[in-house]
Amino acid sequence: MNIQNMQAGRKNERSEMQEQKSTVRVTGQRREEIWKAAAGRSFQETQKAVRELFLARGIADAEADSWYLMEYVTGMNRTKFLLERQNQMEPAMQEKYLALARRRAEHIPLQYLTGVQEFMGFAFQVNEHVLIPRQDTEILTEEAVKYLKNREAGRSGPPGRQTKVLDLCTGSGCIAVSLKKLCPGIEVTASDLSGEALEVARENGRLLGANVKWTKSDLFENVEGTFDLIVSNPPYIRTDVIEELQEEVRLCEPRMALDGHEDGLFFYRRITESAPDFLEPGGCLMFEIGYDQGNEAAGLLARNGFDEIKVLRDLAGLDRVVTGRLREAKRKN
Repeated sequence: MNIQNMQAGRKNERSEMQEQKSTVRVTGQRREEIWKAAAGRSFQETQKAVRELFLARGIADAEADSWYLMEYVTGMNRTKFLLERQNQMEPAMQEKYLALARRRAEHIPLQYLTGVQEFMGFAFQVNEHVLIPRQDTEILTEEAVKYLKNREAGRSGPPGRQTKVLDLCTGSGCIAVSLKKLCPGIEVTASDLSGEALEVARENGRLLGANVKWTKSDLFENVEGTFDLIVSNPPYIRTDVIEELQEEVRLCEPRMALDGHEDGLFFYRRITESAPDFLEPGGCLMFEIGYDQGNEAAGLLARNGFDEIKVLRDLAGLDRVVTGRLREAKRKN
């Protein structure tokens, strides 16, 4: 599904917010007119009415979202829809579609209505307790997979112990579960401070058949052992920027998964300072970062005993991931 890319689009957030404020809102009378126009009508006419509502309410992807809700409610693919678009919708089906459309018109994210977001080719359950997985985070996950597969390919002699991975601030569990699915020989631990988020993550692990150890923890607080790779997509939005984000993000997604405090670097500092105690010598630390945080995040790694530091960019050419290797002499214990 085409979702709004919160991180990569932060350069334009202020102007987007201004555009949203200037959008003409649908009055109650106009909304009722739209529903009356849809009542008892065909699939195509009903979708058109919803698309008009979304446009009037400033929904950025009005056409796409009206279709995704239609697909979700009816189970139709586009071919079947084209064949049956002139047929009248069943009343119960139409009412369910319109009820979801009303909620989407209030800027509730589409993924919270359908309860699903695809990530790395897997369908993840989501709700209001977790951040919706973004395509940006796939870049971090792909880099972790590359590291893990290269590490395994570089082994010589008899098989050693399992490679151990820690995912901090796991949220929906999309990184942890994807890594376990794509690299089944590894051992994965994932932690989050939110118990509600961990319930979602645990269910995703169960549904997708990924054996992950889930831990309720404030970063490393309840984490035991050492790891070969630590990955994290921590909160990194500056506090003063959150109020400028799209309504779908600032009003609906969990603030604790967004707020990186005053400069957005709060969690990067905490993680990089503690990570040497939880990494094997030569182990790797990887973060997702904001588009303007590459230099600062790389500097934190350098000051805390990491070398071979790289800043990777996304498809838009923006800084998105930073990685570093722990110098073997730096390990504290």
